[in-house]
Amino acid sequence: MATVQDKAADPTQPKLGEELLSVTGLQKYFPVRKGLLQRQVGAVQAVDGLDFSVAMGETLSLVGESGCGKTTTGRLLTRLLEPTAGKIIFEGRDITHLSTNQMRPLRRDVQMIFQDPYSSLNPRHTVGTIVGAPFRLQKVKPENGVKRAVQDLLELVGLNPEHYNRYPHEFSGGQRQRIGIARTLALKPKLIVADEPVSALDVSIQAQVVNLLEDLQNELDLTYLLIAHDLSVVRHVSDRVAVMYLGKIVELADRTGLYERPMHPYTVALLSAVPIPDPERRAKRERIRLQGDVPSPLNPPPACRFHTRCWKAQEICKTEEPPLVALKPGHQVACHFPENEDKITVTPIGPIDGAAAAE
Repeated sequence: MATVQDKAADPTQPKLGEELLSVTGLQKYFPVRKGLLQRQVGAVQAVDGLDFSVAMGETLSLVGESGCGKTTTGRLLTRLLEPTAGKIIFEGRDITHLSTNQMRPLRRDVQMIFQDPYSSLNPRHTVGTIVGAPFRLQKVKPENGVKRAVQDLLELVGLNPEHYNRYPHEFSGGQRQRIGIARTLALKPKLIVADEPVSALDVSIQAQVVNLLEDLQNELDLTYLLIAHDLSVVRHVSDRVAVMYLGKIVELADRTGLYERPMHPYTVALLSAVPIPDPERRAKRERIRLQGDVPSPLNPPPACRFHTRCWKAQEICKTEEPPLVALKPGHQVACHFPENEDKITVTPIGPIDGAAAAE
């Protein structure tokens, strides 16, 4: 099939497990302006100092409440937004402040799956035009022609290749998301940022799309940065999970460590809200209800941003920001009083960067 990428044929292609993306100190502040002269009176701190890395072939998930900066992070990584500060390294190349023309060749390697399949597809274009658009924009000529390549892509994502001439309104929500996924795969990207790819779909078909993403990853050696708020979905597809709160990562760990031994109080609270279908298990679990609303990113709390809602907060939480440190191998937490301390077997080693966390 023309759309299946032959990884072994490209010697410059990163090998599975090697670092593909590295982010250091990433920030994005949106200025707030008022008055006739539009003077800046503040800034919305949407993303404030992120450090993480993504290895080739893995799935790293960003989770957290609405407004914590997940989608902004995804748009920064795909360079749909210009970072305020920090550094984005992709395949050893600094892409933080590349111009639109300089980014154009990299668009083939970094693609995005959007949240809403209803608004991300042009209703005036046929499926063939939509999925074939990347070939025309990047001036790529598939070996057997654009139409054949598009039909192969439709078949790859579980759609009928004969629907090439249909319009988006003739498909269901799940089928539209598959069309969006096919468009994303057209140029054989190395990194896919999936912005809540199933949150707008019916529960009955969410599992189908999630399984499709997993199958495509196994078949094409794809690398995902998955943005989500549904922790039950994240658990099944992630290798590592980063929990965000008000623009910062508060916990970063592998899937098993985070779900079985969460250490940040915010993570514990999030996991306590995951529905459990077994009434007996549900009755035994303590449901943690956080008090108050998420503070405004326009004026976030000082020091630890979670201290206004945390049941373990003490005076130090209001005056000193906890660094993101490794309390266990590969398990980083930003908290002065972490949960599950009795299960910590390694002495804190101080702040580490995203690359070291992935090793």
